[in-house]
Amino acid sequence: MVSLLNGESSFHITLTETPMGGAKALDAIAAGDADIALVSNYIGFRDDMATIMPLYPTVLHIAHQGGIDVELGPEMFRDATVYAGEEGSASRRLFERITKSMGLGPDDFDFVTDSSTMPDVAVIFGPISLERFAGYPGYVLSTLGTPQDIGTGGVIDAAILRNPHFRSFVIPAGIYGPATPGPVVTVAVDKILVARSDLDETLVYDLVNDVLRLRPALAGMRPGIFQELSEDFDTSKSTFVVHPGTQAYLQRSEPDIYERYSGVAEVVVTLIIALMSAAFAGLRILKAMRKNRIDRFYVETIDIRNSCKGSTDLIVLQHAVTRVKELQDEAFDLLVDEKLAANESFRIFVTLTNDVISQLEKILERTLEQEKRAVPLSNKQG
Repeated sequence: MVSLLNGESSFHITLTETPMGGAKALDAIAAGDADIALVSNYIGFRDDMATIMPLYPTVLHIAHQGGIDVELGPEMFRDATVYAGEEGSASRRLFERITKSMGLGPDDFDFVTDSSTMPDVAVIFGPISLERFAGYPGYVLSTLGTPQDIGTGGVIDAAILRNPHFRSFVIPAGIYGPATPGPVVTVAVDKILVARSDLDETLVYDLVNDVLRLRPALAGMRPGIFQELSEDFDTSKSTFVVHPGTQAYLQRSEPDIYERYSGVAEVVVTLIIALMSAAFAGLRILKAMRKNRIDRFYVETIDIRNSCKGSTDLIVLQHAVTRVKELQDEAFDLLVDEKLAANESFRIFVTLTNDVISQLEKILERTLEQEKRAVPLSNKQG
């Protein structure tokens, strides 16, 4: 990977003099002795670290001597010599978790640190390597179940539940020759590229872009390791927070805030315009309804005035005055109930009715005076 990046990208990566893994690698990054590191995705959370990207899965291999009938259980490990890597390594820590869940302790088996001694059991937590067991004839990989057991609540699901960063993994039959006479169900955890949280965002963005650009070459150099590497890699189970540069890369194709909400804005504007149009239409309808009501008062008032032209009947005139005043009262009641508007039409109506009442009252007064004069004259003649 370093040789590809140094030769095919703008990056130049220098490896540390001695290899470091796990907590030591993270401490080197925190101290400024390194910028990036490759670690397993099961190390405890640190707020000064950030995930750049997952590169490939490391897979749990439990190989034993003794034939394919040996079951994965306490008896496989009891009084056995076990190779599980160096103390503190991923293989050793995972093996200790497995044996502890089986009720076994350090006194029930013997660790060896050299795999060439041909131990009874070899526990290797590493990537798929087609040559891994080529020099170890007679070893067979143990399985945690069958592929059909995944997702059914068996041992494999319990292991993943206890270790959320793990995932189920099936090593196909024949991958390791006689060591895999059938499919092997096991667990895997990603090897992730990490950096300081404050490493330059643009630098991380470009690094992710170049690694993904070179994935065909990586897959060609190491078949079985980099096939899962894709542009839409999943960081949801990352031990550490995702680096801002990685986040920017993953969201590179997403629309910006203007593009994201432009469609919503168009709908909102359309709705607002529609509501405003409906409101104006409603106001026009309301005005028309109010105008129709005031027109009724106009018509009746004018009819009353016309019906009284030339009339000297006191009863008719008094009834006309009373009716016009009733129309005024009805109009004012509708005005209070907001069923009529106090606009120019209403003011014209009030003026009209007052004029009609004034005219009718004057006719009444003249008619009454004429009747008063007529009464004494008829008495004198009598």
